[in-house]
Amino acid sequence: MDSSSSSRVIAFDCSSFRLYMDGQVERAAQRMETVPAGFDADTGVASKDVVIDGATGTTVRLYLPPVQGDTTTKLPIVVFFHGGYFIVGSAGEPMYHRYVNLLVARARVVAVSVDYRLAPEHPLPAAYDDSWAALKWAVSGADPWLSDHGDLGRVFLVGVSAGGNIVHNMAVSVGVSGLPAAEPPRVEGVVLLHPSFSGEKKMEVEEGEFWRANNNRWAVIFPGATGGADDPRINPMAAGAPSLEKLVGERLLVGTASLDPRAPRGPAYCEAVRASGWRGKVEWFETEGEGHGFFVLNPGSHKAVEVMDRVVAFLADQ
Repeated sequence: MDSSSSSRVIAFDCSSFRLYMDGQVERAAQRMETVPAGFDADTGVASKDVVIDGATGTTVRLYLPPVQGDTTTKLPIVVFFHGGYFIVGSAGEPMYHRYVNLLVARARVVAVSVDYRLAPEHPLPAAYDDSWAALKWAVSGADPWLSDHGDLGRVFLVGVSAGGNIVHNMAVSVGVSGLPAAEPPRVEGVVLLHPSFSGEKKMEVEEGEFWRANNNRWAVIFPGATGGADDPRINPMAAGAPSLEKLVGERLLVGTASLDPRAPRGPAYCEAVRASGWRGKVEWFETEGEGHGFFVLNPGSHKAVEVMDRVVAFLADQ
């Protein structure tokens, strides 16, 4: 990243990017790398890219586990949303492509990984709009991999970091307005892994420096947000936010990491869901001694395998 712009005011600075208050961004090249879809020899999973909206350029990457000639058994559908602060990353980013391949192979699901537009070039709510369009497309059965192998009675929403934030917002949208489909799909569960939430008021246990920088990031990438960091899309517990009782699904899984400065918002979110009167089952777990997104960065580690085991078990539980 360019270090010559030292006189400009930095909103958020990390190894993945440097975001300035004037809306300019410098991205680390490795966070914008992609790998092509295709057959993954390590897992036996096949993938392909599909353009779902020519006007916005929104695409999804579909994943199908080995079916071995079995065309009768329907598999759960996972709609997956990658992380990257809404600023970097993609469905084709090597670490997310690898993660979804592993998830599909382990859980035996059909997956739809959403490639939404990135801020600040495309300010929010563009990513939410793309994600909503992709979710509607996924449950329409528009692609043979979904219509032939996917079970619309068992749909799951799974996201990491910013993708976990998207999952919450999609779950609220489905709960409020439903999904248009000839055969109404059933969203069975939602999974938020290291989700990105914030608020205008710092929680007592939150790190002040990260909280301020995170709210600056939000202000730059979503200039039209209502109430700043108390916009319901980043603070689900804000006054005026849709009731969490409206969350779609019957089960909720939230995972955090003890060294992640975002972690305090995870259990607080779970408690708010329980307090709302939501009738589903709420699960929260935290990985000790690990930081944000570690299980995507290093999927072969013992603790990463534990996270994968937890997600696979959640998807398998009927």
